Amino acid sequence: MVLKSACLAAAGCLISAAPAAARASDLLVLGRDGHVHVHRALSLESEPAPRPAPRRAVVAHAARSRGPTVTAELKRMLGDGALTPEAYGQRRAVYDDARRAVRRLRGTRRIELADVLDDLSAMAAAHKLTPTRLPALWATLAANRRWWSTGPLLGYGQRVGFSGSELVWQFYPGHGLQIQWLGTFGKLNALWSSRSNRRATELMLEALSLATQRAGGIAWEYLFDFDGSRAPWVSSLAQGTGLQSLARTAVRVKRTDLLPSITGGLGIFTRRPPQGVRVRTDGGAHYLQYSGLPHLEILNGFIQSLVGLHDFAALSGSALAKSLEAGGEAAARVEVPRFDTGAWSMYSLGPVDEESDLHYHLLLRDFLAHLCDRTGDAVFCGTAANFTRYLSVPPLLRVRALTLRSGRVGRLRFRLSKVSYVTVRFLRRGRVVQAAGLGTLRHGSKHIWWRAPRRTGRYTLQILATDLAGNHGGVEKNVRVRRRS
Repeated sequence: MVLKSACLAAAGCLISAAPAAARASDLLVLGRDGHVHVHRALSLESEPAPRPAPRRAVVAHAARSRGPTVTAELKRMLGDGALTPEAYGQRRAVYDDARRAVRRLRGTRRIELADVLDDLSAMAAAHKLTPTRLPALWATLAANRRWWSTGPLLGYGQRVGFSGSELVWQFYPGHGLQIQWLGTFGKLNALWSSRSNRRATELMLEALSLATQRAGGIAWEYLFDFDGSRAPWVSSLAQGTGLQSLARTAVRVKRTDLLPSITGGLGIFTRRPPQGVRVRTDGGAHYLQYSGLPHLEILNGFIQSLVGLHDFAALSGSALAKSLEAGGEAAARVEVPRFDTGAWSMYSLGPVDEESDLHYHLLLRDFLAHLCDRTGDAVFCGTAANFTRYLSVPPLLRVRALTLRSGRVGRLRFRLSKVSYVTVRFLRRGRVVQAAGLGTLRHGSKHIWWRAPRRTGRYTLQILATDLAGNHGGVEKNVRVRRRS
């Protein structure tokens, strides 16, 4: 998940274009006339898409589960008075229409719409169909029914939209189109920044209408399984950005009457996972990027959530927001140095220790700089400066002693300072006699098995590295290939 998020940009202009000409960062918008237009420069917040899921057979999930079906849950809510007869009829009509569409569609279109129905059936079987969750679930069902019936096929991770709506959707193979809440709130920040008040108001109201009751407040949930997180899950990164963008917009357009409702979005920061994102630490509280992965620390999401909490507290005057921000900052002062390797940044720690790619290194640097601007804290400011400096520092390599026997496999050991693409070469009298690319390796001690040249004598070993920012480093060592013992 990380869910792997962003700087604000001005909203792009609307131009007609063939979908095939769209860049991966463009937002494809499906009009009521069935034509797709391209919104440029609207990829404002990014999050790692889940790994491509294996294709599933087009069968109802409910047939494999023991829990209630979608229709049974709707009837239960009707009987309980949670749904009016009119609302029940509308939900059934959309659901039945999507099931009929699956039978008409073929290939990828059929599979993706069936996957969305499958996810909905799994939610019903797990007793997770609640009245406040229905609007987002049925918006997802209707969006997929419309896109896969009339829209073009999509590339992995492509973001799309629909005329008459400002929501940002993303294509997750195996789960169809899903509301991309981080991208949606990034767009709201961009509309706020460009003073597009009418559209910002529309998006604010649309987002609030799709919030779900959760953790004693409201939340904007992701409604599909994600790399170990079971649906529905929430993200401190998306929620913090949501609080920031919604409060900014409410104040700008003089809808401060909405601030008490938006304040409900603080709920997940007060609860433990999986309902919330709060994990107690010795220093304070860490806020999870993925509520379903309680042991995975992703720093960029945590830091941006603190930026969001800071701005929301300033705009709303919420004492709770200020307290949550203070607890998070206390934890971050302890955690941030652990993500600094001395040559690059770590993306995550926990079950998966992973260095940042270039995008996430820059992103984390920028988020820390934003938090530095707001707090003046030496840890945040100093680490942001370190991460900038690392962009121009070449990778360092150190070779340990080695003995090679003619034609035999030996172990080559070296240490690498930062994630880099590594190449090994053996030269004899200036001429390359052996070479191999080892791929992109993370920092630390490495050892590889290498078959030595058959010819004995002196050689020059070169290990060359290129880091993610394009800096080159290397080391040379004279080695002797001896006769076999």
